Order: sequence, then C-alpha cells, then structure tokens
Amino acid sequence: MKQLYIGPEIHQFDTFKDFAEEFTLCASDLILTNEYIYKPFIEKLELPCGRIYQEKFGLGEPTDTMTQAILDEAAKGNYDRVIAIGGGTVIDIAKVLVLGGGATVDELYDNMVGLTKARRLIIIPTTCGTGSEVTNISILNRTRLGTKQGLVSPAMFADHAVLIPEFLQSLPYSVFATSSIDALIHAVESYLSPSATPYTEMYSLQAMQDILRGYCQIAERGQHARFQSSAEYLRASNYAGIAFSNSGCAAVHAMSYALGGKYHVAHGESNYQFFTDVLRKYQEKKPDGKIRTLDHFLQNTIAAAGSGAELEGDTGIDLLECLLSRVLERKRMADYGVTWEDIPVFAQSTIDNQQRLLKNNYIPLTLEDITAIYQARL
Repeated sequence: MKQLYIGPEIHQFDTFKDFAEEFTLCASDLILTNEYIYKPFIEKLELPCGRIYQEKFGLGEPTDTMTQAILDEAAKGNYDRVIAIGGGTVIDIAKVLVLGGGATVDELYDNMVGLTKARRLIIIPTTCGTGSEVTNISILNRTRLGTKQGLVSPAMFADHAVLIPEFLQSLPYSVFATSSIDALIHAVESYLSPSATPYTEMYSLQAMQDILRGYCQIAERGQHARFQSSAEYLRASNYAGIAFSNSGCAAVHAMSYALGGKYHVAHGESNYQFFTDVLRKYQEKKPDGKIRTLDHFLQNTIAAAGSGAELEGDTGIDLLECLLSRVLERKRMADYGVTWEDIPVFAQSTIDNQQRLLKNNYIPLTLEDITAIYQARL
C-alpha cells in the first residue's frame, strides 16, 4: 500500500523578491494572479514576465467559463512556466493552464486519463487554507451541470510549491478565517479517511495542532494575534494539503459543493457549514472508532493551548465548535438564500456527483443521513 506521495518540491522564502531572484523569472514565464496582489508585492520588481489578472475574466470561485477565457488568453503567448500567485481560484485555474490533452475545459474533463503536462507549474499560495499547492486537483463550478466537480490528474501537480508568509500580512481577516478553517477541515477529513496512513496522519495531526493553537490565541487576544503565526498557518495549510492529497477529503467537502455551486458561497465558508455536524453524525453512527481518538485529541490540544477565553463543551467536538465560533461566526444556510426545496436537490446532487469524496468518509453516510445534516443547517 502506498504510504505517502509529495508531488512538488517545497520551498519557503521571506519575501517574493527573494523567490524571484532564486527562480530567475524571465519573459517565458506567465504570472497568473490578482491585481491587488501584483501591485503592492510584484510590480516594483519590474519583471519581464507575462501576466494575467484572474479577476479580469470573472469574479468569485472558478467556473468552467472563467477558466476557458483564461486558457484562451494564455494561448496567445509562448510560455514555459506558469507561476500562480493567489488563493484557491488562481491556483485551480493555473493547474488547468499547464495541461495538454484537450482544447477546452469540457474536453479536459472528458479526457482525464489522457491529460499531460505542457508547461511547468510553480504555485505560491497567498491564503492559508487551500493546501492546493501540493495537490493534483482543480475544483471548477461546471455551470452547465450546476455543481462543482474536481478535475484530477498527476499532470496537475506543481513542480514547485513556494511558501511566502509575507503575503498573509495583507490578507483580510474574513479570508484568513475561512481559508484556515478549510485547512483544518482538510486535516480532520484526511485523518479520518479509510485511506489514511501513519505518514498522512502525522501531517494531519500537526496541521490540526498548529491551527488550533493559533485559534486559541485569537480567542484570547483578538484577531491581530494571527499575524504572529503567519508562517505557522501557512505551513499547517501545506501539511494538511499533503495529507488530503494522499488520503482524500470526504463528506464535508462533498456536501459543500451543491451549496457553493448554487449560491456562490466561498469554499471555506461552505465547508464550515457542515464541519461539526458531519463529525457528530460520524459519532452517532460509529462512536467507538477513530472518531473517539480524534475527539480526545481535540480536547487535549485545545486544553493544552491554554486559551484565556472560556470555552464551553463536554467533548472535543463541542470545544472545537465553540472555539471556531470565536474565530468566525457560522451562518445558517438560510442566510445565503437556501430553502427547504433546495435540500433534497442538494442531497441527491451530493450522492450523484461526489462519490470521489464520499468514498473517503469515516463511515458511509446514506442519502437520509446527508439530508438530515442539510436540514439541521437550514
């Protein structure tokens, strides 16, 4: 049984300038990023690289139409490397830009087994959540199907994953919170996955520990406490990415895609909707297995962090939920516009379209289980 695979080389630099000098950026490089990242951090270096601003082709999370437009734009140049600098949207699109094996996004989905790498890829995450710099999957909203789906291929692994804590210093708090919660969910779901190994568990547990310690500091000292731990959050996201790229994510992510696809809820925020509810459903169905070990780990880690903020709860998952509420208030699905009529559609879509993820559940969840979780969050 395969125990662990890490696709890209992993690097860390204090600043983007240090990275640019080390990697000798040149005219045959294409930078895919956002203008609000490029202007303060990169423009002053006067690099000869080509560049595409993702937001010029659409806002929000990546769709098939947005990605196709950027593919067409990138095809106008002759580039050897794509350098993705951004959050999940930029990174997911960049992974598509380096592929051969299809001229359109739909063709790439239809030919997943035949995909090849046509350009080298360097990924620099500017949030601390996706872990996508070390994974071989891109999640796009397939507008024709009305749901998000993963495009997966070994050709989508980056050649280099580069961590630069400098970028987290300007990250809005809400983006920090939702992205780091997403990283925590990656760590938990990969830990509980039937495909977990001792190696992936090591990365999962370290990611959980680092994020929870940071959250306890926020609960005690306020939002600005996050800046003292930027490098730790970035590494924790990377650890969680390594874990879930090997062991997979599960029901939390699977259930989030129908919500995010219809109501355009950000990925980390839509995952947050179902996180602790899925864990409690696991407890209900199989309380004596690995979920009990996880519950003890959560309880002990949060207690050891010594948060000065009083947290309520009898179990580790209770404490986790209380701690998360101090980091970011969780909305109800109704706050995004979800209705009772959406729930059976969401549940069936999850079963029909997300088996890639559901196979990694700690314990199988039925259509009825998934429907009950959706109902509880309305």
